Amino acid sequence: MQVLQVQLEIRPDPAEVGRARQWTRSRLAGSGIGVDEPLSETLILLVSELVTNAVVHTGCPAVLRLSLTDAEAGEATVRLEVADRSSRAPVPRCVDGEATGGRGLALVDGLADRWGWSADGTGKRIWCELDRGAAAQEPTPACGGITYEAV
Repeated sequence: MQVLQVQLEIRPDPAEVGRARQWTRSRLAGSGIGVDEPLSETLILLVSELVTNAVVHTGCPAVLRLSLTDAEAGEATVRLEVADRSSRAPVPRCVDGEATGGRGLALVDGLADRWGWSADGTGKRIWCELDRGAAAQEPTPACGGITYEAV
């Protein structure tokens, strides 16, 4: 089994979110995952959410890591990690339809096949994984069964 691991240093600047998305797209394309694949689109959204959380909520630099595990033909697990210097635990929130933020971890929970976090030195590491080639699963409702509608 072959594993590709790459990382990007993130400055505490909201403009870094766009740079992280662009960097991720180029790394995925180099790994054989097409930019128009649903996996790629979902991963870009997850990068946006986790990098935004790190930049906005900590105000500290962070590190974005991508690991692509090559399994059988057409199947792979992509792991995304964002490590930051804040020891504050990530807290999924339930927000109403009028709120303009607070849905990031609910999106991660609904889109990733697995996710979690762990302490990492004086900070933390939030991770999620997506399986390429796995059978599609029904998303589980985040936030105690509350669903979100586009406004």
